[in-house]
Amino acid sequence: MAFEVVWPQATLNQLREIHDYIALDNSSAADRVVDSIIARTEQFRGTPFIGSRYPEAHDPRVRQTVVGRYRIFYRVYEDHQEVRILCVWHGSRRELKLPVYDE
Repeated sequence: MAFEVVWPQATLNQLREIHDYIALDNSSAADRVVDSIIARTEQFRGTPFIGSRYPEAHDPRVRQTVVGRYRIFYRVYEDHQEVRILCVWHGSRRELKLPVYDE
């Protein structure tokens, strides 16, 4: 059974901001970056544990993977067959504090 990939509105907003920022210089590059990020998250449908655990989250369900210069943080809910995208973060930024979502 495939996992559902869920993008909360806050992470969709992050993705839009990433696109808009890159598009200031190169709109086709912005499209490629966002398409790559989305393609990686689509892999979670069949292989949700592909990313490494993110120990700073203190939650073993939280994982991360890298696409280009961006880190994608996500939480796997095995019992619901769901992967929730928590954050898309540029690798050069300071370490983040992940948002907390109600279960």
